[in-house]
This record gives sequence, C-alpha cells and structure tokens, in this order.
Amino acid sequence: MKKVYLDNASTTQLRTEVVQEMTKNLLEDYGNPSSTHSWGRNAKNILELSRKSIVKHLNTSASEIIFTSGGTEANNWILRSAVKDLGVKRIITSKIEHHAVLVAVEALQKEYNIQVDYVAVKPNGEIDITNLVDLLSDETKTLVSLMHVNNETGTILDLDLVGRICKQHNALFHSDTVQSVGKMPLDLQNIPVDFITASAHKFHGPKGIGFAYVKKNSGLQPLFFGGEQEKGLRPGTEAIHQIAGMAKALELSCLHLEAERSHISGLKNYLIAQLEKEFSDFKINGTSDGIYTILNVMLPFSADKTAMILFHLDMKGIAVSRGSACQSGSIRPSHVLVEMLSEEDIKKPSLRISFSHFNTKEDIDLLVDALKTMA
Repeated sequence: MKKVYLDNASTTQLRTEVVQEMTKNLLEDYGNPSSTHSWGRNAKNILELSRKSIVKHLNTSASEIIFTSGGTEANNWILRSAVKDLGVKRIITSKIEHHAVLVAVEALQKEYNIQVDYVAVKPNGEIDITNLVDLLSDETKTLVSLMHVNNETGTILDLDLVGRICKQHNALFHSDTVQSVGKMPLDLQNIPVDFITASAHKFHGPKGIGFAYVKKNSGLQPLFFGGEQEKGLRPGTEAIHQIAGMAKALELSCLHLEAERSHISGLKNYLIAQLEKEFSDFKINGTSDGIYTILNVMLPFSADKTAMILFHLDMKGIAVSRGSACQSGSIRPSHVLVEMLSEEDIKKPSLRISFSHFNTKEDIDLLVDALKTMA
C-alpha cells in the first residue's frame, strides 16, 4: 500500500540535505559555542553563519534573530514580555489564532488582569480590518497579535496593511508567521511588524528549533534565566545541529520557492477539480486565494461518517487532519471553524489537506478514491 502524507501543516518531511547538514554537525562540530577553544570557536562560527543565512532570506539584521525551541516558545516569550516588561495593558487578537497564542493570552489575562479584545472574523476566515481599526481607537498601550497564515484554513493576513494600521495607532504588532516562513517571501525591512515567529519543522527542517524576530531596541526581556546566550535573551547552550539544519532548510525553501509553489499550486488546483467532479456539494472553508500549501474542505457526507473519516483514511495509508495537529486528538470541533461556520455546517466533516513538494498527482488520486469509498 502506498502511503500518502498530506498533513504538511502539522509537520514536514526533512529534506535530505538538511539531514546531511545535521549529521555532519552532530559527528564533527560538537563544541559548545560559548567555549573559547577551537571546538567552541568552530561551533560559534556555525551558529553565526546560520543566523546570517536566515537574515539574508528575511532582509533583516543578525541582531534581530533569536533562536528558540520553536514557535510556541517564541510566541509565549513575546506576549509575556510585552505585558511584563513593555507595559502592554491590552492585547488584541482573534479567536482563530493558534493555541500557542490563544492560551498564552488567556494565561496573561488571568495573571496580569490585562484587557483582551478579539477582533471579528468574517465567515470566510478573514480578519475584519474595520473592526480592528475601531478597537485600536482606544489609546490603551496595546499589542496586536494576528497570525500571517491561518494554520487550519490557509487564509492570509495582509501583514503590511495591519502593520501600518498598528503604527498609526502606536500599537505593537506581533505575528505568528509559522505557516508562512519558507513558503512566502518576507521582507522585514519593509513590513512594519515588531515581532514574528518561526518553526523549522514547518519548512522541512528539524523539530525543536525555531526563532523569533525581535525588532531592534524593542526592550523585550528574557523568559527565563541562566546564561548570556542569544544576547542574554534566550539562555541555554545552543543546539548547533538543529540551528544549522534550520538554516539549510530555509535556504533551500527560499531557493526553490517559485518552482515548488508552482508544483504545489498545481496539486491543490487538481484536487479542487477532482472534488468538484466527485462531490459537487463540497465547499472550501476559508478564501479561495489562501496559501497554496493548505486546503480546508467541507464534504457532503452524513453526520455518522464524520467521526470515523480520519480513521478510515488512516487505514488506507492517507494522512490528513481535521484541524491543528496540537488538537487533532480532541473530539471537539476546530475552534477556527467554529468561528466561521454555522452550527449545521460544523457537524459536517471538514478536512485540512496540506501539501508539500514531495507530493504527487498520484497522492491526490489516492485521496479522492479513498473519499469516494466513504461517501
């Protein structure tokens, strides 16, 4: 049985070149980058060359990239320090954010009694910009936290527009860009954003490593303490093999961006065409012009098929999800779709199908054939 992996929004397959880079580092470059001897200096050199490689693809400076264990840590750090150290009294976010933001904001609300406002979400999953402007008319010291690409529907936020609106209202702007780094060009010199976050395993790098972009002179303070690593902002001996793997993964993703976007877009459009042919009543959740790597669809199946759909697909060797991988073990409906769909539509099976350049047309045919046996 051919196995088909279509859950790339939850994690991605490592590129061979990334494995090779990491293997070399693990075997040969095992020094501690804080040590002054030659092994340490070599590790430090790899650390800083990796940082330079990353900033080149984001058009920013090396001093603004801080390595973390991934997107969750980076999001928590930025939100917490904004409240604790930067004097933020209010956070504006949305109810369709990743739980790494939503739950962190709820914790900060309990702990610091900050004001939390949720910007309205349109039925197509877009943020209501007019409502955001209305919320920002209050002059309380505010941080706006809105994700660039929604991890369940693929809906894209206009970062430049939201950044300019935040600037006009003297609000700080944080964006979880975990689903867009490595898949869309990001020019941080020209996007008015204060903080972004990334996770290597979303762009064919290793798990357990990511970074935060922290705009110069932001005043952010560390989340925990113990050493001077990462400019004193993120203590702990740096995982050189993971950082080098992440830098290699981002370099290759950016190098092949156009070719891979074309290939993946073709697969996504082919799947939509096949679904239209086989399931005329299917609907796309979100906007039709969302990111090319994610397609969230509602299928015209009876309610009794909903609970078992992932199980049946898994039995046929096909991996997709019903929402965020962090919540996929839950029987509750997706918190993102709850904000967008009617009560009736929530009961219908919705699948998040997410692609990578490793996928083929045959994968799509196998998925559609499997769905046909369940209809």
